[in-house]
Amino acid sequence: MRDFNVFGIIPARYASSRFPGKPLALINGKPMVQWVYERVQSSEVRDLVVATDDERIARCVRDFGGRVVMTSPDHASGTDRCGEAALSLEPNDNDVVINIQGDEPLISTKEIHLLASAFKDRSVQIATLVNPFTDAAVLQNPNVVKVVMAKNGNVLYFSRLPIPYMREGGTPPAQYYRHIGVYAYRYGVLKQIVQLPTSGLENSEKLEQLRWLENGYTIRALACDYQGIGVDTPEDLAKLAVSS
Repeated sequence: MRDFNVFGIIPARYASSRFPGKPLALINGKPMVQWVYERVQSSEVRDLVVATDDERIARCVRDFGGRVVMTSPDHASGTDRCGEAALSLEPNDNDVVINIQGDEPLISTKEIHLLASAFKDRSVQIATLVNPFTDAAVLQNPNVVKVVMAKNGNVLYFSRLPIPYMREGGTPPAQYYRHIGVYAYRYGVLKQIVQLPTSGLENSEKLEQLRWLENGYTIRALACDYQGIGVDTPEDLAKLAVSS
């Protein structure tokens, strides 16, 4: 039996540099943010909200019957937006807040359950998902974040470069992993990490999760077979096939 509740927050902003208005982009006639909301709504989350600073997105969410929390336009990341939105849900410090990317319309209850299950281990502060891969092109793609983990499943490092690096004569790793940018945090930890200043590693790789590692927080990585497509551009949307 769990001693914590699970809350879901979908951060959604309109002003994406590569794809303005992305949460409202239609997939089979339905806004992308609605796909994400409805897939997560049937999971074990106690409360689910969309966190946005844009009235157009808020109106869309209300129109399909979803809950929305208006947040500051000044947040630099989805984690910061989740930190503000979580206040309205009134979790306790041991509860779990899941940050569900609004551009992952293929997310399912399976991934939400996997993330939540990690927190049965009381030592887990933050959890995220990884996916094994073998494609050499993926390994070299800087837009795909690679992950290495310790034997206990905690993340050692994230990088846009191939890690671990294969030196000439070295032994190939048993498995490479790519990061799937869905996070879950104990609320007490979330309150702390949104107060951290940006870090050197974060600025180098442009990965906010390196700020948490650099400040001594642990991130548990959970391997899954999720093959979702994060929608960053209109081209990504064009090759996406979604079914209800």
